[in-house]
Amino acid sequence: MILPLHQAAGAIANADDRNLDRRHETPLAGDAGIDTNPLLLGDRYVAGVKRSRRLIGRSATRSLGDTLDRPEPSNAGKPKELQGFLNRTIYHPLAHRLARVLVPTPVTPNMVSIAGAAIVMAAGVLYAVVGTPWAIALGFVLHLSWHVVDGADGALARMSGRASASGEIVDGLCDYAGHAVLYVLLALRLDDQIGGWAWILAVGAGLSRAVQSVFAESARRTYQWWAYGVPWLQTAKATGDGIGVRLSAIYLWVWNRLSGPTQVVNTLVASAEADPAERRRIAEIARTAGRSTLPVVAIIGANPRTILLGLSMIAGSPLWFFLIELVALNLVLAFAIMQAAASGRRIARLIAAGGD
Repeated sequence: MILPLHQAAGAIANADDRNLDRRHETPLAGDAGIDTNPLLLGDRYVAGVKRSRRLIGRSATRSLGDTLDRPEPSNAGKPKELQGFLNRTIYHPLAHRLARVLVPTPVTPNMVSIAGAAIVMAAGVLYAVVGTPWAIALGFVLHLSWHVVDGADGALARMSGRASASGEIVDGLCDYAGHAVLYVLLALRLDDQIGGWAWILAVGAGLSRAVQSVFAESARRTYQWWAYGVPWLQTAKATGDGIGVRLSAIYLWVWNRLSGPTQVVNTLVASAEADPAERRRIAEIARTAGRSTLPVVAIIGANPRTILLGLSMIAGSPLWFFLIELVALNLVLAFAIMQAAASGRRIARLIAAGGD
């Protein structure tokens, strides 16, 4: 049976929750990082996804934004709806300037990512090992400066033409490594205050942060793909068999488990890549209906955490920060997952409402 695109979308949008949340692994899904179900999508729809694979592969080096509306210009090259106040006014402008300074130098984006990890570790030493009021204040400032460096590696990669999926993996590894060391140092300090419970809280908070960060970053990157055709790990899969590639696969596995019905929209978007007019229509739907989820996603992002940790250390202990991550931010994550699921169903219905 051959289904037109919007009819296939309608079939998906009207499916029950069990069908929406079930995963169907196929060779095609493995190649593009997208789950597909031929029984739901129909022959024409699956063929559309197959045709789009070549387009997705090329998008690792060239944004599909050539066929979509460009985001409103910003210092970071990101649409304004993806930039919070601090990113828009401080972090991203400074990151952009730093990247411009580094373009003519031998410094690579990966070097900047490693420097970012070192900054986070240094902040941890000042917070937990030195621990004086001045050291805590300096650690807070240093940790805030990490956001500038964290944006500069990506900006440098774009400016120098070195953006790649492998670079994205290195950036993520450095972020996680730096903060893993930070959490160990915080646990050592808290151990002096409450004993062995410090390690239970630190591990729980660290795992919570990892899951929350995967959801927050992946939700933003998915929105950029839907709305502006900007590729990311899920659409520009890194090749090879190194530890970075394996960890990126785990990262995407976690995202796929959390994202539910948004995977349906991923399939619809991938199918439409071979049809520029339909792709532009879907992008407009994503910009209109998808941006409402972004403010909640921002709460579980990195920016609020840095401030919360600094305030917790000023208050005398990382305990408050760990408790916020374990309780408050996990509640926000649960709400964000439900909101994203509802948004994914709505976007699928809106796509289904279009014509051939």
